[in-house]
Amino acid sequence: MKSPGNSKGTVGSPVNDRDYGDADPFQWDTREDCQVRQILDRVADKWSLLVIALLDRRRLRFTELRREIDGISQRMLTVTLRQLERDGLVLRTVHPVVPPRVEYELTPLGGTLHHTIQSLVTWTEEHQGEIAAARTAYDAREAEADH
Repeated sequence: MKSPGNSKGTVGSPVNDRDYGDADPFQWDTREDCQVRQILDRVADKWSLLVIALLDRRRLRFTELRREIDGISQRMLTVTLRQLERDGLVLRTVHPVVPPRVEYELTPLGGTLHHTIQSLVTWTEEHQGEIAAARTAYDAREAEADH
């Protein structure tokens, strides 16, 4: 049996004999131990996206980040920053002063991710009208189907 990460899908699946060319929808495994999935889960998380966006071309202290991100708890911001630091996307600098001053900034790798995220935001801005119209049409069809 082939894994979901295989370009032909699993044996017996309807996609088994399809050729997706370079646009393989099964390019990453759906198992929880898949590195690609874990990384995508992390960088697509709403808190991570906001932190990465805020740190674009600037350093911020923890308290500045917390003030800028509406609704994030101190614990969630701490966890998010640690995960981004572990993944090499954020650099944490502790300045030896009393009280200690800690600043966060994007690493060069994090900067490349920011550019990718910015492309997604730009696409969303360009198509938000179409998406809103599609949602309105869908909701109207669903409301009509319920009657």
